[in-house]
Amino acid sequence: MKINIKTGFFRIIPVLLAAASLSMLPSCNRQKTVSTGTGITNAEKLGFPKDSKVLILHCDDAGMCEEANIAVKNYFQTGDIRSAAVMVPCDFAMDLVEWAKTLDEPDLGVHLTHTSEWKTWRWGTVADPAQVPGLIDPDGKMWRSVPEVIIHATAEEIETEARAQIDKVIAAGYRPSHIDTHMGTMYGSADNVKAFLKIAEEYGIPANAIDLSNEEVADFFRKAGYPLTPEVVDILAGYSLPKLDFFSSVPDGDSYENKRENFFRLVASLKPGLTEIIFHPSVETDNLKTITGSWQQRVWEAQLFSDPVVKEFFADNGIIITNWREVMTRHENKK
Repeated sequence: MKINIKTGFFRIIPVLLAAASLSMLPSCNRQKTVSTGTGITNAEKLGFPKDSKVLILHCDDAGMCEEANIAVKNYFQTGDIRSAAVMVPCDFAMDLVEWAKTLDEPDLGVHLTHTSEWKTWRWGTVADPAQVPGLIDPDGKMWRSVPEVIIHATAEEIETEARAQIDKVIAAGYRPSHIDTHMGTMYGSADNVKAFLKIAEEYGIPANAIDLSNEEVADFFRKAGYPLTPEVVDILAGYSLPKLDFFSSVPDGDSYENKRENFFRLVASLKPGLTEIIFHPSVETDNLKTITGSWQQRVWEAQLFSDPVVKEFFADNGIIITNWREVMTRHENKK
């Protein structure tokens, strides 16, 4: 994206502010009750019971480091969590893909990655840098933030890199069960959303698309920083693969017990429908502590969903846990 210094910068300010808010969403505590509308929910459309809360509990940032992979593998092996997405540009990503190939229908997707945000733990593009020069920062890595990506890279470059990441996984002999977007880059502009959903439909691999037909849900995400223009709403309305009724993330906490209680409050606040809740599990190591200041939250998230108290909460409240592979199977069976 080339910007006229005199006029273009001021036109892009709203986009940058939206993208800056968007990049911080995964760490936000979102516990406000939001209605998913009075009509039939996307969960019901997929055949789940009427008025049920159906959750996709989703491990983000798989493949980012060995610590993340260990936590994800443990969850998959215990069966406590059945959904994750891998950051293909990262050094440990393909190790997890190869491991997934040994499992029976694992729900491992591609966490489309266009930023490299950490201070010392960084990565470049999967696509040839000559094809995506706008995604490369002066250090030869991806830009650290979504606003920097939006300033420097075209939608075409962003799409090229997204396809390269998916194609790399498919070429390795594994078909991803879904795609989503690291730090929300694919929702950073209408052109990015268009590319995101076009890729999903062309590959037949569902994206984490949110149903915005309920104005209350749309307004919630506008206020959270998503640049949901009328064009974006129309693009999502025409998307043909399964959609979420809502999307959130596991809240932070001052202690493990406080984090668990914050999560319970979040789930209690949800209306019936299909909601994806993301989190970032990792095992504790000295290396993890050098990568991210959020290491403690990630370590707690590696134990949260194996906690008997959490399992009891789900059972007592009739919470249904699913994953993207089941969602897509139900969608195909409804045709």
